[in-house]
Amino acid sequence: MANASVAEEEGNKLTLYSYWRSSCSFRVRIALNLKGLKYDLKPVNLLKEEQSSPEFLQLNPIGCVPVLVDGHAVIYDSFAIILYLEDKYPHNPLLPRDIHKRAINFQAASVVSSTIQPLQNLGLLNYIGEKVGPDEKLPWAQSVIRRGFRALEMLLKDHTGRYATGDEVFLADVFLAPQLYSAFKRFNIQMNEFPILSRLHETYNEIPAFQEALPENQPDAVH
Repeated sequence: MANASVAEEEGNKLTLYSYWRSSCSFRVRIALNLKGLKYDLKPVNLLKEEQSSPEFLQLNPIGCVPVLVDGHAVIYDSFAIILYLEDKYPHNPLLPRDIHKRAINFQAASVVSSTIQPLQNLGLLNYIGEKVGPDEKLPWAQSVIRRGFRALEMLLKDHTGRYATGDEVFLADVFLAPQLYSAFKRFNIQMNEFPILSRLHETYNEIPAFQEALPENQPDAVH
């Protein structure tokens, strides 16, 4: 996180409720880091079902992370949080001015947040394990991720530069990085089918704002 924080200068204290392995929390941590916003991190252990406690449900009735508290504002859902940060703290913008490139960023973020992540999250995989069988959890997650990655390869093929939509880090990168991390680290996806995404994954590993947000670098990480 950057030393100077615009949030602190404006008198606000940001608090992020997060779980170290949550890809949704991961993407918000990246956005906060890219914007140089300091924040207090409040771990919520999903395995211990702390997200279902009455206190947490007062913050987020859906019972999931992340949740951002900014002064009197309480925002949940990672997409909403990141767009809130973009509007309130417009320095180091996460969206390009070009409307076509902006649309590509929204599309890429939506593929991750709507088409992939909800279908491979902990709750659904546990449900599949109980109702179908534990051996079906990984094949299901892999099929969902591959389908989304094929769409992303097609979407980005004419737009990539150093990053997903050119030579600057934007919203698409913030959403792609955690999903690619999960594909490599958790779901054993063979990435030779996805050369663009493989290259982006390597590039993200070189960015300090991304490195600081990595799950294993969080205070609640279990190694």
